[in-house]
Amino acid sequence: MTIPRAYTAGEAARALGISLDTLRRWDRQGRITVTRDAANRRVVSADEIARVRGAGDGDLSARNRFGGTIRDVRSDGLMTQVEIDVAGPIRVVAVITADAAAELDLRAGAPATAVVKATSVMVAGGGHTP
Repeated sequence: MTIPRAYTAGEAARALGISLDTLRRWDRQGRITVTRDAANRRVVSADEIARVRGAGDGDLSARNRFGGTIRDVRSDGLMTQVEIDVAGPIRVVAVITADAAAELDLRAGAPATAVVKATSVMVAGGGHTP
């Protein structure tokens, strides 16, 4: 019998790409199943993390998802730059940790989804005014 892996709240939040405060809020809202360990700390099973990762747009706060194909992966020390061709001439470039890139097995030509969440977007130039 295999015991399912349980993650601390901090580990689970990092695995889901959310803050610890968001994980706590989701727990209170019933959006994620969290149990408590012997010391009454939140723990999340690997199965629950997989369920939430695979959830539709309605279950995550990041709504902008762009499916595409990885164009290039360049690593330099601890960081990796990933370029994804998403549609026509549009390309999304992300900088992530080298560990995350290795864990995701990112390579040129593989399918990928860019999930974008921005609290602000600034653009300068172009000479256009609203």
